[in-house]
Amino acid sequence: MKILITGGAGFIGINLTIKLLQSGHKIILADNFITSEREKLKVLKNKKNWKFVETDISRQLPNSIRGEKFDQIYHLACPTGVPNLTRLAEEMLLTCSYGTRNILELARINKAAFLLTSSSEVYGDPKETPQSEEYSGNVDCTGIRSPYEEGKRFAESLTVAYFRKYHLNCRIVRIFNTYGPYMSSSDERVIPRFIVQAGSGKMLTVQDGRQKRTFCFVDDLINGLILAMNKGKACEVYNIGSDKAITIDKLAQLILKISESRSKIRYIKRPTHDHQERMPDLAKISKLGFKNTNTLREGLRKTLAHVNHRLS
Repeated sequence: MKILITGGAGFIGINLTIKLLQSGHKIILADNFITSEREKLKVLKNKKNWKFVETDISRQLPNSIRGEKFDQIYHLACPTGVPNLTRLAEEMLLTCSYGTRNILELARINKAAFLLTSSSEVYGDPKETPQSEEYSGNVDCTGIRSPYEEGKRFAESLTVAYFRKYHLNCRIVRIFNTYGPYMSSSDERVIPRFIVQAGSGKMLTVQDGRQKRTFCFVDDLINGLILAMNKGKACEVYNIGSDKAITIDKLAQLILKISESRSKIRYIKRPTHDHQERMPDLAKISKLGFKNTNTLREGLRKTLAHVNHRLS
C-alpha cells in the first residue's frame, strides 16, 4: 500500500514509518519541522520505499502530495509541547482546522482510509477516571491549554462530519502519554526531561509530584494505531495508552534508579493549568486485540538504551 503520514518527522511519525516500512509499504512523510527535527530523518536514510515532503499542511498541499494516490493516511500533524501552548497557539489551531480539512479532502478524493491521532487532552481536567471514549470531558475552552485541547476536539468533529457527509472511511485515536526511542532531547515532556536531567547529573525538577499519569511505550502505541486503522470500525473513537498509573514523584525515582544517576529531585511549583490525573479506558481497543506488552520499567530501560547508544 501507499501511505501518507503527516507529522512524519515527529517522534510517533518516525516510529510508525519504521514499522510500516518493515511491512513492505511505500511511505510518504509530510512535515514542516515546527516542533520536530530534520535530524530524525537520518534513521531512514538506508531504507527504501519512502520519500519526504516538507510542507505546511494548513496551506495548499503541494503537487508532490496531491499528485499521489494513497490507500491510507495517518494524520499525526500538530505542533506539541506545553511550552508551545502560547508561542504556537495559532499554528496548533490552524493545523487542526485548515490542515485537517486539507488532509480529509485528500482522503476523500483518494477514497483512502483515514486515521486522525487526537489526544487525551480532549478530556481536559477529567472529573471521572478512567476516561472512556463516551466521556465528553471537562475543558476550559479559553484556557492556556485550549489551543491544543480545542484544536483536537475540532479536528475530531470535522473528521466525523466527513464521515456523515461523504461516508469517509475514518477512525479517531486519542493518544495518552507515550514515550520511547526518537523522542527529542529538547522535548519538555516529563520522561525525556527527566532522562536528560538524570543523564547530565542535573536535579530532576518535579512539579509537585502527586499528579498521576499513565505511560505507554511507543512500540505498543504504534501497534495500536495500525490495529485501529486496519481493524477499527469506521468513525469510531479509540483510546490508546497504558492503564497503569504512577505519580510523577515515583516516576522520577524510577528513572533515577534505572539510569543509576546520582541526581537528586527538586520540587517546584506546579502550573495551575496542569491536570491531576489521566487514565484511559482501553476496553474498546482491547476488543480489537490491543495489549500493552511493555511494562513501564521495561520501556524505560529500552528508551535509556537507545539514548545511550545515540550518544555513544
